[in-house]
Amino acid sequence: MIPADDNIEHPPTVGTGYPVAELTRAFVTSLTDRDPAVRDRAERRLHQWRQVVTGMLDGTLRIGSRTPVRDWPVWVTPTVVRGGFATGAPAAGHPPDSSSAFADHLTERGLAELIELLDSRRYRVDVPEEAVLLTVAWLVCAGDAERSQQLVDVVRPFAGQLRFHPRQHTTPMPEPGLVWRYTVGETRAALAERRPNQRVMAHREALQVWAPFGDELLALWLETVDDAGQIAGQYPPGWVERAAVLLDRYRVLAERHTLCGKHRRPKENLAILRGALEEVVAGRDLSGRARGMLRHAVRSMADRRGEPGSDRLRALREQQASHLAARPHHEVARELAARLATLVDGSRPDGRVLDDEAGLTPSQLEHVLPAEGPVVPAAVRRVVERARAGTVEELVQHGIVASAEVLASLAPRIAASTVAAGYPDPAARALVAATYTAFRRRRSLLLLDLEKQVQFEELPWVQAIQAHRAATGAGGVEVATRLAGTALQTFPGTPLPNRLVRELDLLARQAGHPVPMVEELAADIFRGTFSPKFAHAARLAADVLTRSLYARYYRIDYQDLLRRTDPEAPAAGDAFARLCAERAGPPGRGRGGGRAVAANGMVIEQAQILTTHNLAALVSLGVRPANGWAQLAGTALDEAIRLLGNAQTARHRLRLVKNAAYAWRQAVFFLSMSPEEDRPAVLDQARAEAPRRSQLTRDQRQTLLDGLADPGTAAPFLGWTLGPHPFLLAAPT
Repeated sequence: MIPADDNIEHPPTVGTGYPVAELTRAFVTSLTDRDPAVRDRAERRLHQWRQVVTGMLDGTLRIGSRTPVRDWPVWVTPTVVRGGFATGAPAAGHPPDSSSAFADHLTERGLAELIELLDSRRYRVDVPEEAVLLTVAWLVCAGDAERSQQLVDVVRPFAGQLRFHPRQHTTPMPEPGLVWRYTVGETRAALAERRPNQRVMAHREALQVWAPFGDELLALWLETVDDAGQIAGQYPPGWVERAAVLLDRYRVLAERHTLCGKHRRPKENLAILRGALEEVVAGRDLSGRARGMLRHAVRSMADRRGEPGSDRLRALREQQASHLAARPHHEVARELAARLATLVDGSRPDGRVLDDEAGLTPSQLEHVLPAEGPVVPAAVRRVVERARAGTVEELVQHGIVASAEVLASLAPRIAASTVAAGYPDPAARALVAATYTAFRRRRSLLLLDLEKQVQFEELPWVQAIQAHRAATGAGGVEVATRLAGTALQTFPGTPLPNRLVRELDLLARQAGHPVPMVEELAADIFRGTFSPKFAHAARLAADVLTRSLYARYYRIDYQDLLRRTDPEAPAAGDAFARLCAERAGPPGRGRGGGRAVAANGMVIEQAQILTTHNLAALVSLGVRPANGWAQLAGTALDEAIRLLGNAQTARHRLRLVKNAAYAWRQAVFFLSMSPEEDRPAVLDQARAEAPRRSQLTRDQRQTLLDGLADPGTAAPFLGWTLGPHPFLLAAPT
């Protein structure tokens, strides 16, 4: 079974239907979208999906295999598009001179240049293959001619197709220990490309242009009030001439200012006043209907904002002028982009600016976002802040890491230094860390039949240099517990993303303390079985949770589980799958006669319950929340009840229910790990907060929380069902 990639949506089958649908969507967008940039991106997607469909039809692509491109070894990094489909194009590119470049780098002069790059660290590895020749050069320096020659022999057949040399850079790679969401260069580009918000700009035009014009128009009509108080009851001398001048100015304004179209709508007050003015200037009498609409519009405008010259209207226009004094976001963003440009032009002697791949230090942030001077809008400030460099804890504190998914995106950079820590040579450490970070940028493939994603250790150049590793990553467990603890403490009620799970698994293995970490699986392509590590994870959970609140709530007989799941047995995954299927109940059937996706989801959910979806594994690694398990349980309960309440009226109701079930399961686990005497207070707090936080009915809230207070009195709350979910049937009160 495959892990569901955090950033892809898996199709139900591996036929050409899904790729053809994506190709069609890209084709339509490339033709019809108004934005040239969007059309360009759609053109690129169209080309990629055309490659996918063509490769699937002619047999050069085997979607579902870990070697999806015919004649490519497993270590070649493929270009992967939405859904985990390989396009058939290598991510390392097709440089026209790749064969000659490969040969040039193996000359005496070429190796000398590579060795200089290794020592200076003025290189970048964007795709793992770009580290191959650097590895060859390092092995030569280390006196390991045999492994360097073997590596050259392995990759040489692909020298005409792939790029094996790094990209040179003007500044050294950043030191390990710092993480950041976006590079300074990426942030600068995002700010420079920020476009005007059309709705905001239309609103500004309405205030700057049409509001003052409306005031003039209203003032002109108020001059026509007769002794009986009727609008258009009399026209003072010169009034018609001044009205004609105002109409001429309107036509100029309408031609120049086209963002706000409100003044053209026939039922709007401004359009009514202008239309009546055009009739009078043309010498035509106003009809009774037009006269009535005019008088109503004038009274409405005067009552709502005050007559021209009044204190009320003057105060309103001053307030609006203050609002208009703030510069549009896109203008501020472009100014900040220019300031950022000064931070990436070369290296600085004091080392604070490493290069455009390092984040911003506090002193640099003061340069870009000064405390004094024009206010930077919060939305623009957040973009700049995302380039801040620091420890994970610092970025969490500043709100830059706002979700478990963002934390997972930073994890490879943190893990890289640990993976490379066992190499005594600094150049080797930097090279392995760069290779690892590039490898973790590989997009997951769509895999079937229990195939595994390619592992870092399978790369031939990693295998070659690993022989020179002096020690295991002793700090791997410490880093893993730090990352996992941050995720649990900061985002309780959120499952660990697959990307983070993979990093934690590797760190633990590197440290010689492997624990079974399991990914979230995709229900739409589930084949009914699991890999043996799920049985391992369930048995580990049994060690932690036997006779616990968690076991009672979810009605788990861990002794029976231990009898039925032997991880070393040939069909351990099948035995575990049978247990999960029994707990899930009779399978439903899908439209094509196969197992329903919801039935697959129910089986997968039971697997997550039995394994605790990595929570027991984290406990075995030594993860302990700083504020205690009870505090985490309360926060997770609150999140589950909030999500479930929102699901009553939300558009994606079932998705919210499933997310609520994730949070609920974590809350049950946290509550099980907390001292028994602390649990009543957690549940009492949840009961007190639930009415304010949730739209659930009183009975629904009672059913949920009473089931925790006295396990067995109600069915456990689950996210997947074959029919309508019971928590979506009752109207909220």
